[in-house]
Amino acid sequence: MRLIRTDKMNALDPAMFAGIAEAIKTLKETKGLRVVVLSGEGKAFCAGLDLSNFTGGGGGSGEKKPGEGNATGNLDGRSHGITNLAQHVAWGWRELPVPVIAAAHGVAFGGGFQILSGADIRIIHPDTRCAIMEMKWGLVPDMAGFALWRGNVRDDVIRELTYTNREFKGKEAHELGFATKVSETPLEDALWLAKLMASKHPAAMRGAKRLCNAMADSTDAQLMQLESDEQVKVMRTPNQMEAVMAEMQKRKPVFTE
Repeated sequence: MRLIRTDKMNALDPAMFAGIAEAIKTLKETKGLRVVVLSGEGKAFCAGLDLSNFTGGGGGSGEKKPGEGNATGNLDGRSHGITNLAQHVAWGWRELPVPVIAAAHGVAFGGGFQILSGADIRIIHPDTRCAIMEMKWGLVPDMAGFALWRGNVRDDVIRELTYTNREFKGKEAHELGFATKVSETPLEDALWLAKLMASKHPAAMRGAKRLCNAMADSTDAQLMQLESDEQVKVMRTPNQMEAVMAEMQKRKPVFTE
């Protein structure tokens, strides 16, 4: 999956919001999907909101007053499960049943940085320019960033970067916890990692993602039960036995959907 509005550094306009949401929907319904790689074509990952395409002086997603329609949906409406449309283009990657790996280069500002944050694993070029940009325009981050950043980044770090909208590079993003790893070749590394993940037992991978998604809000007891529930689903199934046999025979496993 690539963002391809290259003439605008993949900045988010109404068509981009709609296109990303449709892509998430399509991927969610794609049978046999194993892993997704998310990247930006051209010079940047995503430069954030293209303000020239939004009118009405609303919030960071081009929204108008609460209850009024706009290109990215209503602020106070939940059009996509627990999210509005603007939040969905970042949060929706967590709702896919398979791992999502993001490869970032060039620029990841504002909404683009929040889309990057929605990936399970985030590989970033050390010189990528990053910012929680919204305060620059007198706005607050409103594309699921806070829900995605908690647990990865210290509370005071999120506050400082939000309140100041200061720019920082990919190397610092990794040091702070926003990125999984730094790479001079983020897309190549993401594709290699995707190939490795795609070779694993698909049902076990989906179960592992559900467990990872549950960590932030579940009690210890709930997580213990969920571990057991997910293990029961895969243990002694043909695909799980194939994983064992392939490992013992030192060959590539052949899984069935």
